[in-house]
Amino acid sequence: MQDQLNDLPERAKDKHKAHKIFLSKLKKKPPKQLDYLMQELHDEEFQRTDCLECANCCKTTGPLFTTKDIERISKAFRMKPSKFIDDYLKIDEDNDYVLQSVPCTFLGHDNKCSIYDIRPKACREFPHTDRRKFQQIAHLTLKNVKICPAAFNIVETMMKKIN
Repeated sequence: MQDQLNDLPERAKDKHKAHKIFLSKLKKKPPKQLDYLMQELHDEEFQRTDCLECANCCKTTGPLFTTKDIERISKAFRMKPSKFIDDYLKIDEDNDYVLQSVPCTFLGHDNKCSIYDIRPKACREFPHTDRRKFQQIAHLTLKNVKICPAAFNIVETMMKKIN
């Protein structure tokens, strides 16, 4: 897994243009069975990929925290939402709550999440490759292939199957 992670930035850079063109076409004219295909590719990839070996998403990016996430997590921590925000979050350039720093504060040395059962929605859904109407998040997928080896592999497989 470490070799795959080390190679990912270069591979993603090499494939960026092809991925961008492919995902743009997909957004304009998605195949009829795209959601079904994406679910299938997602499930197959995550039979091979163990996120606990990687955790690159947790090490390199911070999730967006919704109001519901903040309320749920702060309640579990037995603190006021405002205290949770002050201690862990900041507002980014898009006016969203994100972690003050990365790697994620809640990531353990064993790559396990200390708040896994109550983690933010963005973490639960990452890398979003099994999402309905996948074509609507093409811009997000283009970013995620630089972070997540599984997302990279899914896009590569999808390109072969659809083209």
